[in-house]
Amino acid sequence: MTIFMDPIEDYLHFIRVERQLADNTLASYKRDLVAYAENISEEQQLASFDAVRREHILYHLQRLREQGKTARTVARHISSIRSFHQFLLREKIATTDPTVHLEIPKQENKLPHVLSIEEIDALIDAPDRSKPQGIRDTAMLELLYGSGMRISELIGLNIEDIHLTMGFVRVFGKGGKERIVPLGRGALQAVGKYLERARYELQGKYPKTEALFISQRGKRLTRQACWKLLKQHAQKANIKQTMTPHVLRHSFATHLIENGADLRAVQEMLGHADIATTQIYTHISKTRLSEVYKQFHPRA
Repeated sequence: MTIFMDPIEDYLHFIRVERQLADNTLASYKRDLVAYAENISEEQQLASFDAVRREHILYHLQRLREQGKTARTVARHISSIRSFHQFLLREKIATTDPTVHLEIPKQENKLPHVLSIEEIDALIDAPDRSKPQGIRDTAMLELLYGSGMRISELIGLNIEDIHLTMGFVRVFGKGGKERIVPLGRGALQAVGKYLERARYELQGKYPKTEALFISQRGKRLTRQACWKLLKQHAQKANIKQTMTPHVLRHSFATHLIENGADLRAVQEMLGHADIATTQIYTHISKTRLSEVYKQFHPRA
């Protein structure tokens, strides 16, 4: 496998430097390419990436389907493999690109889950605000819903990124791209209360950190810890659907558009490079309107 791993490591280094991808994205690329390398080297007995032809990739993709991988996952693998082979050709590590004319399977367009206003209120009310952890969690929930930021962006925030008097948060998105997102009264009050008292108590005698949200041990909260806390509060709020941090991001965007927000403004706040990505929320809004119509109109 060494002869296969060296080009993969070179590629990962390249995209880390050139495209400034997040660690989670890099880890995803690596998993896909290692699985690909294992298949073509061990199962298909190829000696190098230069020996790969289109049929070898199709065989690997078929094996993924047999393992129960979804169309979305297979499409992601194709994207990883295609980008990798383009790199190999450009760097003259390979003489051909076998991914030319390789089609990405059609994916089912699933609309993301969105919470109702009542569910949002119940979720934000769920933490026990008599404890510093509860005050922290309320601030986190208000900030996630109030800004639409990703969970990775939330845990990456430092104290200096929050501007309470000016009413905005500075967010660093994918590729380190900076954006400014305005905050509403609920988020500003919750974060202000957390900074006034709860964060100091959580920090205690532990080494000082610039991280905005910290654990009981004074360290920056991890992605996994945030997911766990969110699920606990969703359960307490009696929210039945599967709860993830992205549900709050989807809810933020959908509720803005339902209330007449400009699509370009929502795109800017979400940090989407392409407005086509933001347009999914107009479809959600239309779907929800249709459901309301069918439920309440006497001739529906």
